Amino acid sequence: MATNTSYMQIPQTLFASIDMGTSSFKLLIIRAYPNGKFLTIDTLKQPVILGRDLSSSCSISTQSQARSVESLLMFRDIIQSHNISRDHTRAVATAAVRAAENKDEFVECVREKVGFEVDVLTGEQEAKFVYMGVLQFLPVFDRLVLSVDIGGGSTEFVIGKRGKVVFCESVNLGHVSLSEKFGTCSGNFEEVLKMREYVRMVILEFGLVEKVKESGFEVAVGSSGTIRAIEKAVVSGYDRDFVDNVGDFGGCKRDWRLSRGELKGIVERLCCGGDGEVERVRRERFFKRRSEFIVAGAVLLDEIFELLGIEEMEVSGYGLGEGVVADSLAKVFDGYDLNANARWRSVVRLAMRFNNKKRVKAGAQCASIAKDIFEGLRKCDKLDNNQVKLIASFEDKDLEYLEAACLLHNIGHFTSKKGYHKQSCHIIMNGDHLYGYSTDEIKLIALLTRFHRKKFPRSHHAFLEEFPEQAKQKFRVLCAIVRLSVILQQNDCVNLRGVDFFHSYEGWSPSFYIDLKALSSRLCDWRGNSLHSSTRSSTFDVMMLSKVVYDDNPAIAEGEDKEVNFCTIIVDG
Repeated sequence: MATNTSYMQIPQTLFASIDMGTSSFKLLIIRAYPNGKFLTIDTLKQPVILGRDLSSSCSISTQSQARSVESLLMFRDIIQSHNISRDHTRAVATAAVRAAENKDEFVECVREKVGFEVDVLTGEQEAKFVYMGVLQFLPVFDRLVLSVDIGGGSTEFVIGKRGKVVFCESVNLGHVSLSEKFGTCSGNFEEVLKMREYVRMVILEFGLVEKVKESGFEVAVGSSGTIRAIEKAVVSGYDRDFVDNVGDFGGCKRDWRLSRGELKGIVERLCCGGDGEVERVRRERFFKRRSEFIVAGAVLLDEIFELLGIEEMEVSGYGLGEGVVADSLAKVFDGYDLNANARWRSVVRLAMRFNNKKRVKAGAQCASIAKDIFEGLRKCDKLDNNQVKLIASFEDKDLEYLEAACLLHNIGHFTSKKGYHKQSCHIIMNGDHLYGYSTDEIKLIALLTRFHRKKFPRSHHAFLEEFPEQAKQKFRVLCAIVRLSVILQQNDCVNLRGVDFFHSYEGWSPSFYIDLKALSSRLCDWRGNSLHSSTRSSTFDVMMLSKVVYDDNPAIAEGEDKEVNFCTIIVDG
C-alpha cells in the first residue's frame, strides 16, 4: 500500500523590487523569511540611462520613456512568471526621475502602460533604504556605520546604528552626470583635475565634511555597483594586468573591503593608463557596460575617501533594492529583525565572493528547489504503522545546512571546472568564511557540496567516519536532495509548482510538478534505468537523476538498502 503526500510551493514568500536608477533599471526577486533570512532568486539589469537626458534638458525624453516602458514590461513578465503578488512588488525611482520636470508625466506613463505604481524617493529615503540593504549583508548592525552609495545622478551618504538613521544626505554627484559633464577623462590629466575640483566644490558646498565629522563613524561601507566594480578590480589585480581570470587565489579570500592605497592604484591605472585602443578594449572587457562611467565613479570615490578621511571601506553586495525589500518585510512580518540571521549572511557573502552573478543565481535556484523537496519530505516523517518510517527526523537547522550547501555548491568553479566540487569543499573548510557556525556544521555543509556530484557517499565513507550513525543517515538524505536539486536546476526545472511523495515498503519516490513552457506537457516515469515515455530526447539527464535515487536510496526503513520504485516528473507547459 502506498501513501501520497503533497507539498505545494508558497509564493507569498517571494518579494520583488525594481530600482529605476539614473544609469540602469534593476529587478530583484528575493525569497524572504519572517526570521530575516534573504535568498536572491533572480536579478536583471537594463541599461536605460535616464541621466543622459538631464545633461541636455531637465526632462525625460520620449525615447527614454519608451526604453523605460520596454524594460519594465520585461520585468513585469518575469515577476508574473514567479507568481509574485502586487502587494509584494515595489518599484522605486531615484535621482534622474526625482530631478526631472516631467516626473509626474513619466510616473503616469508607467502606471498606464505597465501597471506599476512608482514611488519617487527623496534623497533621504534613498539613503535610508541603502543603509537597510547594507544591514542585510554585513554584520555591522551594532556599529556606527557611514554608508556611501554612488549612483548615476547622486551619491547617498547615511550614518546609522542599530537600524536607526543618525544622519543622511544626498549629494548631486553621480558617475553618469560627471561623465556627461567631463567625458571619460581617461588619459586626460587636465580633465581629471577639473573633475576633482568640481567634486570637492560640491561636497564642500553641501557641508558634508563637517556633518560627517560631527556625527562620527566607526566603519565606512560602500554599497553601489560602482564601488563593487572597483573592489573587484582590486581583487582581480586590474592595476597589475591580472585580468585574464580573477587574480590570484589568495587575494580573493579577503572579505569585501577596499583600502585607500588600493583605490588609488585603480584610479591611477584608469586615469593614466592611456586613452589608446589597447587600454580602451582592456577597460571595456573588464568593466563591460560600466566602462563608460567607471573613471568618473573611481575619481568621485577617491575624493570621498580623501575629504572624509576614510582609510578602509567595507563593501556590501546589497544596496537599495535589498533595502526596499527589507522595508516591505517589516510591514508584512510583525517583529521583523534587521539584525537576524547574521550567520546566513556570511553564506551569502561567500557565494558572492567566489561566484559570478550567473552562478550565484544558479545556486539560489538550487536552494529554492531543495527547500520544496525538503519541506515535502518532512511532511512524510509521520506515517501510519504499516508505512515506511524515515530514518531521520528533520529540523529547521537541517534546511539551513541544505540551502547553504546549494548556494555554495559551485564556488569551486572559481579555480577550475574540473573537480570543482572538491574545491568548493576545500574553500568552505579552510577559509574562516562562515561566521556563527560550529566546526561540525561547517564540515557538514562542506561535505554536502563535496558530494553533490560524482559518487554518492556510502555510510562507511572515510569522510563520514566521525559522524554519529544518525547524523550519517541524515547526511545521506540531505545529500540526495542537493544532488536532485542541482540536476533539476541545470535542466531549467526552476519553477516547481509542487512536490508529491509516494511511500511504500520499498521506499519513497518524489514527483515534481514543474511549470516549464519550454517543454510539452507530459508524464515521465523512471523504472530502473528505463524511461517509459516518449520523452527520451527531453533535456533531463535521466541516467544521472536515476543514479541519485537508485544507487544508495537514503530514505529507507532502518537504514536497509532498498531501491525506490519510481521517480515522476510532471511538466506543465
